[in-house]
Amino acid sequence: MRKRLAIALGTALLIGWQVSATPQGVAQLVSAVKWDQPEDWFGGFSGIEVAADGVSFTALSDSGTLVRGVFERVSGAIQSVQILRSDDVQDRQGKIVKHYRRDTEGLAIQPDGRLFISFEGRHQVFSYDRPGGRGTGLNRHADFTKMENNGSLEALAIDQDNRLYTMAETPLSEWDGLPVYRFSMENWVHAFTLPERNGFKPVGADFGPDGKFYVLERKFNVIGFSSRVRRFDISGNEVSGEETLLRTTTGTHDNLEGLAVWEDEDGQVRLTMISDDNFMFYQRTEIVEYLVPAS
Repeated sequence: MRKRLAIALGTALLIGWQVSATPQGVAQLVSAVKWDQPEDWFGGFSGIEVAADGVSFTALSDSGTLVRGVFERVSGAIQSVQILRSDDVQDRQGKIVKHYRRDTEGLAIQPDGRLFISFEGRHQVFSYDRPGGRGTGLNRHADFTKMENNGSLEALAIDQDNRLYTMAETPLSEWDGLPVYRFSMENWVHAFTLPERNGFKPVGADFGPDGKFYVLERKFNVIGFSSRVRRFDISGNEVSGEETLLRTTTGTHDNLEGLAVWEDEDGQVRLTMISDDNFMFYQRTEIVEYLVPAS
């Protein structure tokens, strides 16, 4: 992602962002906060999980750093971000030295604290008993090794039965739509396929408190990014009830890649998203939150 967009995004900086204050869809903007830290590893965030209290969070950088922190909220809106701890993501051998093997993209956490992280360049998902521990690679699906190095496993999600799901940013050419894979009996199976629409590519996913499957997608053009969030009803291998909750025009937000869906103290669904700045000075790390009104 970083290499193929660098020149185009540099051009976007000179042109200026086209910003829309009125995204399409029912989701309502609650807050959008720029997040800066002086650490060398800071940036490139591609995954986020938010605790039930809406305060504690875990974020994943695609440079192989796992961050735990808290949000300071005022009247429900995020005002600032505080880091409590950061850890290097490891594999079975320990700390990952080579950069291309540290391309960590997707993050999902079970209620018992077990973590799952997807590695785009390796086309594989690893499991972790705890943050900062050594990982165990899960068996690959046959499709995974045929995926693009820069368009592989971006999204991870866990449903209410603790089943793990993943999907690629760029599906294989033989697929009509966006295949979603479920980890079952120690192997990945093709669970269902989502409709592909308007050139948006999936980069994040989560199951909401309503049991629905939420997907964050992005599209890039020469002057920046647009984002979309859709949700679906999933019953076994069947998909229905497609809804577009949010669609932004180019430049409304930065490169949103991570999605967490949770329920606030008023029983309303919130979408918390984080952007990947590609470690480019002309982009920004942004934490964005939207409220989905009850039907």
